[in-house]
Amino acid sequence: MTDQEKIDAFISAHPKLDRIELLFPDMNGVMRGKWLPGDSARKLLSDGIRLPMSTYALDIFGEDVEATQLAAPIGDPDGIATPVLNTLKPIPWSEDAAQIIMTLREPNGDDCIYDPRSRLASQVARLKALGITPVVATELEFYIFQAEGRAGDAPLPPPGLEGAQVYDLAATTTLEPMLDDILEFCDVQDIPADTLIAEFGPGQFEINFNHIPDAMAAADHAMSFKRLVKAAARKHNLAATFMAKPYGDPPGSGMHVHVSLLDGDGRNIFSADEGIAIPLKHAIGGLLGSMRELQAVFAPHANSYRRFQPGSYAPMALTWGMDHRGVALRVPATSGAAARLEHRICGADVNPYLALAAILGGIAHGLGTKAEAGPMLTAGDGSEGERLHHDWTNALDEFEASPCASDIFGAEYVRVYTACRRHEISRLSTMITDAEYKTYLHKL
Repeated sequence: MTDQEKIDAFISAHPKLDRIELLFPDMNGVMRGKWLPGDSARKLLSDGIRLPMSTYALDIFGEDVEATQLAAPIGDPDGIATPVLNTLKPIPWSEDAAQIIMTLREPNGDDCIYDPRSRLASQVARLKALGITPVVATELEFYIFQAEGRAGDAPLPPPGLEGAQVYDLAATTTLEPMLDDILEFCDVQDIPADTLIAEFGPGQFEINFNHIPDAMAAADHAMSFKRLVKAAARKHNLAATFMAKPYGDPPGSGMHVHVSLLDGDGRNIFSADEGIAIPLKHAIGGLLGSMRELQAVFAPHANSYRRFQPGSYAPMALTWGMDHRGVALRVPATSGAAARLEHRICGADVNPYLALAAILGGIAHGLGTKAEAGPMLTAGDGSEGERLHHDWTNALDEFEASPCASDIFGAEYVRVYTACRRHEISRLSTMITDAEYKTYLHKL
């Protein structure tokens, strides 16, 4: 079918279509967009849909960042929107509506480098040039909490879910109607959800997705999943967050990424009959060697760094090991189709496109340089070895100066990303927290 035939078929299957929500995932992983009337669906393939390219570089508050020089200083030019047709799906929580992820091109037809999807596409193409197809699966953790609080209030777990609940079937039963909706929404939108479990924290859950040989689709699924979880929670008068660390003591939420590589004949090059395959070792070496430089992508916000604490179930150091959940890179299996690595650094607040771009770029670097993996961790809690960044500013400084970051994302994207994050740091540094008032106001 041609692209137009695909759209016509979707319209025919949904004759009462009222609107299509056009989704543009920005640098923060926040969905921006427009509503397109249902009877204008055929405009998707025209050049009539435009969006300012600066939209991708808004800060977390939704404001332009002057230092990026992408908005007012150059006239805030538009890019031309192109639909990602395999993401055209019904919106199951909204009657007679559909959604589609869009990407932007420059007016001259080139990819818009500020679009996070373009950064991932470049790394998929990089591996393709080597005759390699990445097979990717993500795992996403999230918290459900009561929706009645005011903006700025600390979250409260749903009634009955105040304590630890790891693998607790009673916890999933308590929120069964909402969790059923999440799985139903995934089914309607063709998101390959696999296992859903109760995680350790109060009101915390995790979804595992099936492995697919399409990294871009895996990132699309993760973005769409975040959106539908929030919708399912609202339907049941609850709220959901993918914030990395919404509570002080309970564990934070992460996005773990499983990756294997197929050669041109469909063989998993991470598989070995005995021991650990050489390509897998090189991939591990490339990822560990670039991890600190790219941590500002894996942990993009101030709150992200609260995960990297002892006993927090998040990695502390540049370590790898076999089936060890305390390391930064876990190897669950070394032979057969299941041979793969698991990247465990990202918080759930990560932008999936940028995270997968950084991971695939690190793997490509390792394969190209034949990077050494270093010794495998066989005992201990994973805190041994060179430490990961525990400070946002230091992580951003290293990212800004990193040749690896420029190689993967391009120097211009590194400049804009850094400008947005420094603006976020500046804004947050002026906000006095409740904890500071409680601690200091009446004692000093």
